[in-house]
Amino acid sequence: MNQEVWNSIESKYPLGKLIYGKIEFHAPFGVFVNLGDAEVKGLIQISDFLDTGSMTPEMYPDIDSPVGAVVIGYTKDDRQQVWLSVKPSVLQKALVKLKIPVANQL
Repeated sequence: MNQEVWNSIESKYPLGKLIYGKIEFHAPFGVFVNLGDAEVKGLIQISDFLDTGSMTPEMYPDIDSPVGAVVIGYTKDDRQQVWLSVKPSVLQKALVKLKIPVANQL
């Protein structure tokens, strides 16, 4: 996939954006999400489900169930993936933009 196409994908799915899709496929390392976009697939890795505790494949959401997730990265190779997170702490940051002084963020 060329850089122009990735620039378009990064504009459509910017880091930190809350997006919606449907669970499409389960894998031992996470789930794939249909974003309704032929160019890319979403991927929620097993480590991006919970803030604490252990996630197992048995706990995955059902196939075809809707999911809201936050864009946290990309795989810019032939896999063409948008990395997603559904960790409560990540979702909270995407939903509620707090005005925190810079000194408190260090």
